[in-house]
Amino acid sequence: MPYRRLPNTDQSRLRALKTAIQKEDKLGYNNHVISFKTILDAKNFLTLFEKQQLHYQQTLENQINANKRYQQIIHNARIYVSHFIQVFNLAVIRGDIKKEHKLFYQLDPEIHNVPDLSTEATILHWGKCIIDGENERIRNGGLPIYNPAIAKVKVHYEIFKEYKSTQKIHQNSTSRQWEELVGMRKKADDIILEMWNEIENYYKDLDPYNRLQNCMAYGIVYYYRKGEQKITQSSNTVTDAP
Repeated sequence: MPYRRLPNTDQSRLRALKTAIQKEDKLGYNNHVISFKTILDAKNFLTLFEKQQLHYQQTLENQINANKRYQQIIHNARIYVSHFIQVFNLAVIRGDIKKEHKLFYQLDPEIHNVPDLSTEATILHWGKCIIDGENERIRNGGLPIYNPAIAKVKVHYEIFKEYKSTQKIHQNSTSRQWEELVGMRKKADDIILEMWNEIENYYKDLDPYNRLQNCMAYGIVYYYRKGEQKITQSSNTVTDAP
């Protein structure tokens, strides 16, 4: 006899629940294979399970769409921070700005390379450094840098900070919906197991072929082991599995 295996994906769990429920709904009032309590539990749970899957898919889609916009915002912030530092360094090299003023920006006076801006953390760090540094240098009598002006850099920096916070909210929401979905899987498996036990018990007195066919019609999935003989209708015994 082939062995059965519980579903291992959410879609297969849904399919198992729906198949059994739909099969029962077609039977007469007093001719049920699955007990009233079990089928009622399955119907109530199916509604909740489907709803939770939709919630998760929607929050995941929202996160993906928001992330596309977020990646562009990160790019803009990185470009403006990098460009400002490059223009500032050139002004120092030309002698327009004293190199010791680089300390206002937490930049090494002897190094004229753009710092690492490959991560969100470094963009946040150096964005704040150059905004604070430019403001401090101007308060000490320095002339502001233009193209880009620090105000323009700050606009993109603040947008980046805002979207970073929003993206975190999306991620947390998706994680929460996922955890709730995962938490429902054991309940789904318990209900499916109970239904399948009742179905197999109902058809236990039939010959192997008809018992198998009736159980499969209710959504039970069977697997033949390697080398196991396949149950056939003609002989109602077994033959070699293909």
